[in-house]
Amino acid sequence: MVLSCNQISKAFAEDVVLEAATFGVEEREKIAIVGLNGAGKTTLLKIIIGESAADSGEVVIARNKSLGYLAQHSREHLEAEIYQEVYHSRMDIIEMQNKLLHMEKEMAVCPIEEMGEFMEQYHRICDQFQLLEGYSYPSFVTGVLKGLGFSEEEFSKNIGQLSGGEKTRVFLAKLLVTKPDILLLDEPTNHLDIGSISWLEGFLSNYSGAIILVSHDRYFLDHIVTKVVEIENHKTIFFEGNYTEFAIKKQALRDAQLKHYLEQQKEIEHHEAVIEKLKSFNREASVRRGESREKLLAKIERVEKPSIMDEKMKFSLEPNVLSGNDVLQVKGLKKSYGNRCLFDHIDFEIKRGEKVAIIGDNGTGKTTILKILNQMIEADEGMISCGTNVHIGYYDQEYQVLNFDHNIFQEISDAYPNLSNTKIRNVLGAFLFSNEDVFKKIGDLSGGEKGRVALAKLMLSEANFLVLDEPTNHLDMNSKEILEAALQNYTGTILYVSHDRYFINKTATRILELEDQHLRSTIGNYDYYLEKKKQIKEDEQNDSGGKGRKESLTEAEMDWKQQKELASLQRKKENEIKELETKIQEWEKTIEELEIQLIAPENSSNSGKLNELHTKYEHAKQTLDDLYEEWEINSLE
Repeated sequence: MVLSCNQISKAFAEDVVLEAATFGVEEREKIAIVGLNGAGKTTLLKIIIGESAADSGEVVIARNKSLGYLAQHSREHLEAEIYQEVYHSRMDIIEMQNKLLHMEKEMAVCPIEEMGEFMEQYHRICDQFQLLEGYSYPSFVTGVLKGLGFSEEEFSKNIGQLSGGEKTRVFLAKLLVTKPDILLLDEPTNHLDIGSISWLEGFLSNYSGAIILVSHDRYFLDHIVTKVVEIENHKTIFFEGNYTEFAIKKQALRDAQLKHYLEQQKEIEHHEAVIEKLKSFNREASVRRGESREKLLAKIERVEKPSIMDEKMKFSLEPNVLSGNDVLQVKGLKKSYGNRCLFDHIDFEIKRGEKVAIIGDNGTGKTTILKILNQMIEADEGMISCGTNVHIGYYDQEYQVLNFDHNIFQEISDAYPNLSNTKIRNVLGAFLFSNEDVFKKIGDLSGGEKGRVALAKLMLSEANFLVLDEPTNHLDMNSKEILEAALQNYTGTILYVSHDRYFINKTATRILELEDQHLRSTIGNYDYYLEKKKQIKEDEQNDSGGKGRKESLTEAEMDWKQQKELASLQRKKENEIKELETKIQEWEKTIEELEIQLIAPENSSNSGKLNELHTKYEHAKQTLDDLYEEWEINSLE
């Protein structure tokens, strides 16, 4: 066992967070810690790394085992370039490499009689360097950065210029390249798009150390972890299997607990009714019997009320009007910001009853499409047409549909003035807002609380076409499951953007992938989309006839993969031409400077200097001629 938590307890004032939390981690084991928001997951990680002290209990880490920790919010304020900052995470490799370079220089002056011992030491360090994978370390750093969504053009970017999410990705890259024996990750998929999450999934699945993982990404957990530790009611419960297996076992346990609780409640109610009846006879014997039964009832060990009965949202979505069969038609949609084109000539249709997910990398324009549909921003080109009786309900990840100056009660009553106070209270209660909570100011709420208010407004809208932007952000797992069930049972039409692959898998009937400024449609859920994408890739590799195809095929004749490859080649060609043009300008400037020096009076009488300048001048002219020729060839291809 590389790490064990024994009887960990922690409270903040009167608020108990953890109570006798106990579990262990074996070599190469990958464990998820799950629980409701505020259950104590992050607190437990901070206790493990020593950032926070437990009130009681101990954390035991095996000798010579290193810990690495990724927090939800990195506070790094770094001024170095991205690549250099990550590269210098392994100073042991860098120092060993410098040592080898120094020794290689010393070889030339090493006395013959000392050469044998010198070479023995050199080879010993080489072996150690190879064992540390030092020779492949630069390419490993490059692979990690690319995997986490950084392009090579961004490697030289100053970290001080990055957003908070980008800095967190740099910090994650630093952590991954150090390869600690025990890796603790708190919400590592935050700020990653689907491509980067898939890469991280593969990296962690093959990771040689142990992993303790906190994440709300259930698809991610399913593909990595083999054990789940749940924090519930301040205690830890241990489950074998991935997240889906845990969810099935947990549901069975909840059902059993609920059944036991309800059976006991029924029994207690029966006993109380009997006691009340005995006392109502008002006879000494019957009163004594009633009191005796009361004493027996007081001794019964009460089954704790399952927390799930109180903590789950309770809501459903249902349209009030049936729309026409043609819900949405989009033709020739285009949007650019400055010189950057997000998408161009996008065409798609949505029929009644479809549940369509838009996926793609960060920054490709997914949310922009939704905002255009909701008339929040204008498209540069294109036509959008909604069908007969289509009523849109919009859920915005930035919560622009909410007035941050309102309290929760005001937000609902202003949007739906015909609702009675009692109805509003009941609706908010279903979304876990009760008593004085309903008077909290929207601007003071957490992300999860804002999300629940937005969902409440969405439910009341009775829209028949839901347009949702990252609807599972900030929701805990229970709330996500309830939202999934509501959307699965919804009889209207849904278009949404999400990075939550588990959510997509559960709810989507079609997927639109936004890539290289275009959309590609796949019927089915996320698993089928992956299967189809894999099949297309395999078909391309096996299709020897495809190798002879000319690049002059039209877009309509090419599949999405070929389009992507051609676009990549085109970008590479454009970059090469730009580099050549830069070099041409530099050499033209060099020739101009040499011409000035050749006619300068101070050089006219110095034959040696003139010969040197003339040689440089002829070399520069030849180099420039070669560059012109290379530029012409590249430009005409």
